[in-house]
Parts: sequence; C-alpha cells; structure tokens
Amino acid sequence: MTVRVLLADDQSLMRAGFTVLINAAPDLEVVGEARDGLEAVALARKTRADVVLMDIRMPGTDGLAATKMITEDEDLAGVRVLILTTFEIDEYVFRALRAGASGFLGKGAEPVELLEAIRVVSRGDALLSPTATRTLIARFLAQPDHAEPPSPERLAVLTDREREVLVQVATGLTNDEIARRLVVSPATVKTHVNRAMVKLGARDRAQLVVIAYQSGLVRAR
Repeated sequence: MTVRVLLADDQSLMRAGFTVLINAAPDLEVVGEARDGLEAVALARKTRADVVLMDIRMPGTDGLAATKMITEDEDLAGVRVLILTTFEIDEYVFRALRAGASGFLGKGAEPVELLEAIRVVSRGDALLSPTATRTLIARFLAQPDHAEPPSPERLAVLTDREREVLVQVATGLTNDEIARRLVVSPATVKTHVNRAMVKLGARDRAQLVVIAYQSGLVRAR
C-alpha cells in the first residue's frame, strides 16, 4: 500500500526537494504541498493524506496550530503528523507532541531517516526516536517556567498492568523489548498499549509518553 504524504513548509525549495525524495520511494507518494498551516489543514481534508510532514515555523497559521486543528478533527482521525524542525529540542516541538503530533524529525536528518520516519508514523507506531522524544519531554518539563503540576488521577482508569506497560513505553522501549522485560508476548503488550491509548484519549505512543510525564508516573531527569 502506498503511503500518501502531504508536505507543509513555507520554503518552496524545501518542498521541491522533499517531493523528489519521497516520490522516488516505491511505497511513498506526495499528494499535496502546503505553504502554511491553514492550507495544510485544508489539503489534509481534501487529499486524505496518511502523513503530514509539518514544518513548525510558517507565516500565518504555524505548524503547531495546524497540528492541533488536524488532530482535533474527527474526520481526520487517521492522519498522522510528523513534525520537521531545525532544532530538535525546543518548546514548540513539545507543544506539537502535546497537540497530537506523532513524532518529530530534525531537518538535518539523512534522506533514509526521513523516509523511514514517514513509514513508521504511517503505521501508527509513532516516535521515530523514542529516546530522543523522551529526552525532549524530560528536558522541557524540567524547566520551572514550563512544568505542569502532575495529574496522577488521570491514570485511575488504567489497570495495574496497563500502568506498568505505560511506564515502559515512556522509557522508549518497543513492544518487543517490553514483552521481554515483562515476560509476556508482544501481542499482549500491544493490547495493553492500545487499551491505554483508548482510555487516556491518546492518538499514539507519542501522546502516551507525554501523559506519563504529565501525570507524574515518570519523572523528568
């Protein structure tokens, strides 16, 4: 199945380069190009893209606002947002993850990394680099000016096992790694992860990581 990709970047040369790269992959296809956030949202609805490659800093409606508009639109529930940024560790990336983005990627990434990131996000696995994303969240929450009070009551809907799995997800482990650590099957882990996402209203693993930190279940170091 071909993954349909929408590009959102205000730089035409950047979009052109991404288009050539992505269309050269046999399983990926660029179905639209947006110059700002509002256009990205409109094209997401029109093209039914699987993944939006979203730049954060754009004129008018930026990538952060556009990400929130896409992830809060029930008609676009299947659309995943992969954030592109010049700086991998910054406030805007964290806010984008909170808004529902499935992960982030630095603009300096190698072409093969970009293509694989799109594939990973399209599968719903999210988080191209769980460890890097975890580090970003930890560093951001560690800043007094931005830290939010923990909300442990939010996790009351989870079973003890689901809570245990959530801790492992937040440390950046894959389902297979969690399965080995908890001595269960990967399928069982996947079931627990999916149930946790449903109960907590998370779109994917990226939001689970954020929730784990915000609830105080996992502490920023």
